[in-house]
Amino acid sequence: MAARVLLVALALAAAGCGYALAGRGNTLPPEIRVIGVPAFVNRSTTPEVDRKFTEAVQTEFQSKGRYTILPEPGGADAVLTVIITGVFLRPVGFNQQNQVTRQSVVVAASVEFKDKDGKMIWTNPSFQATDEYEVSASATPTDAAALFRTDLNALDRLSRNFSRQLVTAIFEAF
Repeated sequence: MAARVLLVALALAAAGCGYALAGRGNTLPPEIRVIGVPAFVNRSTTPEVDRKFTEAVQTEFQSKGRYTILPEPGGADAVLTVIITGVFLRPVGFNQQNQVTRQSVVVAASVEFKDKDGKMIWTNPSFQATDEYEVSASATPTDAAALFRTDLNALDRLSRNFSRQLVTAIFEAF
C-alpha cells in the first residue's frame, strides 16, 4: 500500500513539475494556415544572403506540413518580415602560429511575425543565428562574403541553420 501511495505521489510530482522539452512546439494559433514569407531585406554587406535565407525559411515552414507558404503577404493569415542587419565573422580557433583555423559566422536580423490585421504575433529585433567553419590558414577570409566565395557550402549551411533557429523560435512561442 505504501509503495502505491509513493508511486502515485511520484507520478503526480513528475506530471506537475512544469518542465517541457525545448523545440517541441509545432503549431501556431489555429487561425494561421497560410503564411506569407516575402523576400528578406538585406542591409548587410554580404550579397545573396537575403535570397538564400528567404528560400531556406520558406522551406523550413513548409517542412512543418500544416501550412501553405506564399512568397508575398497578400492572402496570408500571417506574414513574416525579416531584415538582415549584418553578417559578421569572428575568429574562434587558432593554430600554434596564431593563425585563424576556425571562424564563427553570426547573422543578425530584425524579425516580425504579424497577423493579417497587422497585430504583432512574435518579434525579435535582434535575432541571431551562429555557425562555425574550418578555414585554411592560407585562405583565411576577412569578411563573410569572402568566406562564402571560398566555401561554397557555407552559405547553404548557414541559411539552413538560420531557418531552423528562426522557425523553431517562432513555434516555441506558442
